[in-house]
Amino acid sequence: MSSLSRQSHLDPRAIALLLLCCFLWGINQVAAKAGLTEIGPLWQAGLRSALAALLVWLWSLSRGIRLFERDGSLWGGLLAGALFAAEFACIFIGLQYTSASRMVVFIYLSPFVVALGMPWIAHGEKLAARQWAGLLLAFGAVAFAFAEGFSAPLGPLQWWGDALGVAAAVLWGGTTLAIRATRLGAAPAEKTLLYQLGVSALALCAAAVLAGEALPLHWSPRLLGLFGFQAVIVSFASYLAWFWLIRHYAATKLAVFTLSTPLFGLLAGALLLGEGISARLVAALVALAAGIVLVSR
Repeated sequence: MSSLSRQSHLDPRAIALLLLCCFLWGINQVAAKAGLTEIGPLWQAGLRSALAALLVWLWSLSRGIRLFERDGSLWGGLLAGALFAAEFACIFIGLQYTSASRMVVFIYLSPFVVALGMPWIAHGEKLAARQWAGLLLAFGAVAFAFAEGFSAPLGPLQWWGDALGVAAAVLWGGTTLAIRATRLGAAPAEKTLLYQLGVSALALCAAAVLAGEALPLHWSPRLLGLFGFQAVIVSFASYLAWFWLIRHYAATKLAVFTLSTPLFGLLAGALLLGEGISARLVAALVALAAGIVLVSR
């Protein structure tokens, strides 16, 4: 466990940074799904991690941040990197079968994984009865949305894409818990991110080769733009900001503001991809929001 002092309340700077990250993450699912028309899911996820890892390394060099000193964070970093790789494998593969709008709702089950696991790590973040009620409401909302994949599916395997979205949420929550529970929680944000990007780049690119995915022979301006947004803006800049926030603020407080990401994702999916948004999905999102509010109080 890290002895790093964390603020229990979010200041205006943290709130503004969180909302910007959530806006970018909401659009990111749309960019990833759009890119699947020109590049395989594993190559897309692996190559964007590789480019972002290079940027983190160059950024750290320019700021004199030491990334390779022995500080006891190796095993925590490898664990976080493996979880990170598995999370994005689930997201990118799942987007082949379900909509970006549905994927972004399922991914944001993650705050509840954090809420369930955090009391085992930080005793000051235990859940009260009201927060447990919020967890039950949130899980019910996700189950309600998931069931739509059987009653009115967009395709025969939509349920599989939805299930991978839920799995990605569990893995994302596990990554946050791994960071907080190990020496990685006291490491610089750049080192925390480099572990995840580096391990995931190797794992995902290797998986792409084993799966027989072909690299695109021609990178169109559209693909370059989608890939650049995911690698530079999301995987490098926004994740660096997120891991800095995890080091300095209470994880359960941060989780509350990630609620805005599904809203941005739903709007982006509708406006940019023309995805339909069902009343059932909106109702599930409202219940999910209510659950987050209860958990955060």
